[in-house]
Amino acid sequence: MKKIACVIPARLKSTRFPHKVLSLLQGKPLVQWVWEAARSVPFFDSVTIAVDAEETAATVRGFGGEYLMTSESCPSGTMRLCELLSHQKIEGDIFVCWQADEPFLHEEMIENLLQSASQDSADVWTLKKRLTNSEDINSPHIPKVVTDVHGYALYFSRSPIPYHRDLLETVYYKHIGIYAYTKKALLHLANTPSCHLAEAEQLEQLNFLYHGLKVRVHETAFEGFGIDIPDHLDKASAFLTRK
Repeated sequence: MKKIACVIPARLKSTRFPHKVLSLLQGKPLVQWVWEAARSVPFFDSVTIAVDAEETAATVRGFGGEYLMTSESCPSGTMRLCELLSHQKIEGDIFVCWQADEPFLHEEMIENLLQSASQDSADVWTLKKRLTNSEDINSPHIPKVVTDVHGYALYFSRSPIPYHRDLLETVYYKHIGIYAYTKKALLHLANTPSCHLAEAEQLEQLNFLYHGLKVRVHETAFEGFGIDIPDHLDKASAFLTRK
């Protein structure tokens, strides 16, 4: 059995929604919802919140969570994991990156994500979900992914991929942005610059492919609901009430 560590990157100064991770969802900080969801997954050996501000750290202490301080200048959640691992602050064989604005991920999705982690030769694991709505297929806000015959990612894009010249019916997949990494992959990424493809599409996962990492993409029937803007809190609250 491999040791699986879950890390929750919690950046305080989000560009579109500053202090998002501390915003209240039905009276509870968003980061606490994520912490509790991650703690309910039985096959995580540890759950740690990677914070970048004392304000976040104080909130985490308030609900009894475990945290480690990271640099405010980290450009992504992945880089926060890289920083912690490079400084030997976390231990594990597989590291799951669960963003602090994703309160509705759950055990079945993590099981989908890690289903082959002990068997295949991937460096990174992630998820995809079939798209059926044409609006979603064409939306630049929804990243898409195409894979090879073995389920390894060929490319990620905000454009509809594949493009069918003859307008034939095809299958499109949404990329679900949760990742699991090997230790070797994180140490490799810690020392690689961002590539022009990742900069152009604003998709960090293109960096993984560009630098030669093998990304295994498993299909899931589920998807989370990320909190990107303040209006999403009302939507999330309504979802919780229905649930």
